[in-house]
Amino acid sequence: MIPTAARERAILVGVATPAQRRVRVDDSLEELGRLAESAGAEVVHRILQERHAIDAAFFIGKGKAEELSYLTVEKEIDLVVFDDDLSAVQVRNLERLIKCKIIDRSGIILDIFASRARTNEAKTQVELAQLQYTLPRLTRQWTHLSKQFGGIGTKGPGETQIETDRRAIRTKIAHLHARLRRIGREREVQRKGRDRYPRVALVGYTNAGKSTLLNWFSGAGVPVEDMLFATLDSTVRLVALSPAHRVLLSDTVGFIRKLPHSLVASFQSTLDEVREADILMHVVDVSHPRFEEQIAVVNETLEEIGAHGKPTVMAFNKVDALDNRNVIPYVGANFPGAVCIAAARGINMAALTAALTALLEGTVAEETLECGPGDYDIVSRAHEAGEILEERFDSDGIRLRVRMHRTRLEQLKKTLAERRNGRRAS
Repeated sequence: MIPTAARERAILVGVATPAQRRVRVDDSLEELGRLAESAGAEVVHRILQERHAIDAAFFIGKGKAEELSYLTVEKEIDLVVFDDDLSAVQVRNLERLIKCKIIDRSGIILDIFASRARTNEAKTQVELAQLQYTLPRLTRQWTHLSKQFGGIGTKGPGETQIETDRRAIRTKIAHLHARLRRIGREREVQRKGRDRYPRVALVGYTNAGKSTLLNWFSGAGVPVEDMLFATLDSTVRLVALSPAHRVLLSDTVGFIRKLPHSLVASFQSTLDEVREADILMHVVDVSHPRFEEQIAVVNETLEEIGAHGKPTVMAFNKVDALDNRNVIPYVGANFPGAVCIAAARGINMAALTAALTALLEGTVAEETLECGPGDYDIVSRAHEAGEILEERFDSDGIRLRVRMHRTRLEQLKKTLAERRNGRRAS
């Protein structure tokens, strides 16, 4: 679905089972509406059905599906969006009854990602996810060729066409995997070149304000919009929090409930920025009525990608949008060390910087470096990477008392030791 001037009219469909609270499904359906609008649709109706279990054939049951079919004609609907993933069987059965496009939550998220991807890496990741999503649902595209006749030499054209298309998709998937492995190796080289600085990754639910925070700290100019998944491509900027604390701050794709597994798998190289970070800054939209559920979704996703348990600063953003100010003391009582901010207006950002700096203190060390006459590049790098507490010049060179990130300090010491050994050998 590509957004056009004439927006497609959509109906949203959700199912509440006893295992799910209705309020949670209502919230999920509201979020689905925002996703549909982000994709370019106009939501004209919502349906929430209460069932004991999901119907294996039609998701919502045949009677409700028939009712939905009449409704799509009555309201001139172009698109029906389901709040959960549909199986190939469910899609096929629904398409037989409902004469308009059928799409599920994963499909619409993939559509948004496809329209927002800008870099070659993001486009490759999204294309791979789309193909992995399409492969098990391929049968719906060839129902007009599906008539089969038993026996050798009597196979109908449907099976041949489907299998041919599956082979083509699998081949394309293999090529995209190979391309992403090459991109991953390039990213790994880039990350090694940045190892001298601690890495801080911004994580959070989509539209929590991560890009706004990155812009505030670095002036990166990342586009900021009030919509889901406004930013897909990771952005990394060097930020000076203090003379002794320079960090690489990265903004990555936002998380969301029911995030398609194919997307998580495809965005592995981008999510490496999160996995390999020294510190996470978890940005929360505190103005959202169920922000604690969003926190849980983010934590579950971090666990899924192997990034859970890292030192984390909790930044509760958008306090200026709160209707109930009692939320602020609630956050303080239930999330020790959390900082309440409004990044768009710069409110309490000094406190957030202080919290991040305090967490970084554990990664900082002081030491004296003895630099020879030929080590002026080391002196320059020390000035760039840390705080110079003392600098003395003598006939043998320069003595520096420095305070900087342990990783960078160890690199400088290693370079000095290698040079001394080289001089002795010569």
